[in-house]
Amino acid sequence: MFEHLSAQKPDGILMLMQMYREDPRSEKVDLGVGVYKDASGNTPIMRAIKAAEQQLWEAETSKSYVGLVGDPAFSDAMIKLVLGGAVAREDVAAAATPGGTGAVRQAFELIQMARPEARVFVSNPTWPNHLSILDHLGIEKMQYRYFDDSTCGVDFDGMITDLKTARAGDVVLLHGCCHNPTGANLTMAQWRDVIAVLQETGAVPMIDIAYQGFGDGLDADAAATRAVAAAVPECLIAASCSKNFGIYRERTGILMMVANGTDKAISQGTLAFLNRQNYSFPPDHGARLVTMILNDDALCADWMTELEDVRLSMLGLREQLAQALQQRAGSDRFGFLAEHRGMFSRIGATPEQVVKMREDHGIYMVGDSRMNIAGLNEQSIPILADAIIAAGV
Repeated sequence: MFEHLSAQKPDGILMLMQMYREDPRSEKVDLGVGVYKDASGNTPIMRAIKAAEQQLWEAETSKSYVGLVGDPAFSDAMIKLVLGGAVAREDVAAAATPGGTGAVRQAFELIQMARPEARVFVSNPTWPNHLSILDHLGIEKMQYRYFDDSTCGVDFDGMITDLKTARAGDVVLLHGCCHNPTGANLTMAQWRDVIAVLQETGAVPMIDIAYQGFGDGLDADAAATRAVAAAVPECLIAASCSKNFGIYRERTGILMMVANGTDKAISQGTLAFLNRQNYSFPPDHGARLVTMILNDDALCADWMTELEDVRLSMLGLREQLAQALQQRAGSDRFGFLAEHRGMFSRIGATPEQVVKMREDHGIYMVGDSRMNIAGLNEQSIPILADAIIAAGV
């Protein structure tokens, strides 16, 4: 049997991580993996998480299963955080998942169950794992224009033109905020135009929101998701707690199913069924910590304060890099870096220029020139700026 297996295509980011580890240079810069790092290069545990863990350690009396869709209190807390009352609670079914990736996978499985002929429209570019999972499940995908390499902004006219080709029952996958991998986001006026297209075509939106709080703030980053969910009869939302709570290894996520007018028992039962077929009971530790924080005024206030510090830190790094490049380039052509939001930006370098920056300066970024802004600090910004200019970007 196993002799018929073939080698799988290696993951580009994992390969980049290995190359970085093997590079002996002291001034190498890791801008590949999508993990937040502080000025010391560490991924810290947030204060509120530490405090909640201490409370949980003292109070927890069992490690028994919680339930197929996780703790209902976690669903309630996350629905409030993401949707903020934009949709009636009784119209939202939800299931805890192993990270945001688990929520995305369950959403795609749900689409396949509900409408096998549905096509999923994805932005060009998008998070590579979106494409990989769709291909693995055999779901037809359609790319819509999104990033303009010449301006490093959104090709909105192209996006709208492509979305208008969607049919009723197709799915449009949208990034709720902090677009990965480009960092280029829609304005609220543009989101309203997207909503109008969804209403016109009958396509179902699926929103992947993995970075709430990393862009313009918790509520501002959720504004588009709330507007979409309130404007259409059906919507899927995959949310991650990895970044904004800093609990990457706890694998904490949630899939929400907004179905106005659909039998709630059927919606909730379907999510429970999908969890059972995949991993049965979702992990609880991270979800428990998130629930404790969101339901405790003091913990929540401290978490929000630290999250805001993280957000402002990344904005500061963006501004510093844009200024360093302006000084070296003698122009504002890299000004988009200060306008992008979230952990990532795509700077428009060719694969050859990316290789040159890695070989000559020890700069490690993904081949499409996506870089993790949170991987920078005051010492590495001048190194990166010099490398970008030297490579002729």
